[in-house]
Amino acid sequence: MTSRKRSIIAVTGSAGKTTTKEMIASVLGVRWRIVKTQSNWNQPRATARSAKRIKPYHRAAVLEYGMLRNGQIRAHCKALQPTIGVITNVGTAHIGNVGNRVEGIAKAKSELIRYMKPSGLLVLNADDRNSRLLAYRNFKGRLVKVGIRNRADYRAHGITAGRRGVRFRVKLDGKDEAFAIPCLGEHNVYNALNAIAVTHRLGFKAGEIRKGLARYPVPYRRLVRTELPRAITLIDDTFSSNPTATKAALDVLAQAGRSRTYAVVGHMKDLGRYSAKGHKDVGAYAARKKVSRLYAIGKHARYIVHGARAAGLPAGRIRLFQTREGLHRALIADIKPGAAILVKGTHLLKLERTVAFLKKRLSAKIK
Repeated sequence: MTSRKRSIIAVTGSAGKTTTKEMIASVLGVRWRIVKTQSNWNQPRATARSAKRIKPYHRAAVLEYGMLRNGQIRAHCKALQPTIGVITNVGTAHIGNVGNRVEGIAKAKSELIRYMKPSGLLVLNADDRNSRLLAYRNFKGRLVKVGIRNRADYRAHGITAGRRGVRFRVKLDGKDEAFAIPCLGEHNVYNALNAIAVTHRLGFKAGEIRKGLARYPVPYRRLVRTELPRAITLIDDTFSSNPTATKAALDVLAQAGRSRTYAVVGHMKDLGRYSAKGHKDVGAYAARKKVSRLYAIGKHARYIVHGARAAGLPAGRIRLFQTREGLHRALIADIKPGAAILVKGTHLLKLERTVAFLKKRLSAKIK
């Protein structure tokens, strides 16, 4: 990029916002001074505060534009108009606040397209079916797509998942380039592709992108893997939750390489009339992943149980809890050496306490 104009990069979507933001910021930080959203403070007031932090020497701002209801992304754009917009995907997070329909989510996310700079750059997910509902067809700027399965401007292949991260390849400037990200889950390749698309269009070379992705800070309590004694793997994904993210976490659990898999799944908020279906879908997905044990906890967790049973997971492998104390007793009684344990739920359930409990108890000698 030869211009010294500042780039305002906005990231929204039903899942992957914080990770995508951190990846973009890490790459840009290889040679630029930037501002980014602190933690996941992604409501319009936070964007207004971020705008005040921008100084003349900053080349870019990388911000999450979070959304709980209609009009909020427009408010973000009013506080700071993006020149680059990224919509990671269109899922069901907060669907109860926008008419209980995926179309409502797409309409709310489309506010980014409508209110960003008309001549800017828009990055969309070619593999996300619901992203077709976004109002991008009359966008006058540059549209690029990322993907793995479908045709895209930035397409990953040769994906290899390991215990500490994922490796993949992308063609840039006519050359097949290798990249690695220090986080779990093939779904995070999409977040990396978003970062590659944005930074490559801003003039960053493959080596700079590779360096930035390799050292990006993995967000707190998002698929953080800890190895415990007796070949036990603990996966902490307790910061937030929605059906799309929970299914991705179950994929990571299935790929953990352990003989037994235990899934602790909490209820998901803001799903409205979609709540029963969303929770049942998650339970059914856990059954398809053949988890050894499924522990559901929270207000709407009974629907997770219903979905798992209907999908064929034996009732003896499913437990429903209303308290963390009961959950903890069951986990300690059930967990055997060689297991992988996923703890997934909204931060309102405080399941990070379950993670802390398991780390303490499972680090002691297992009888």
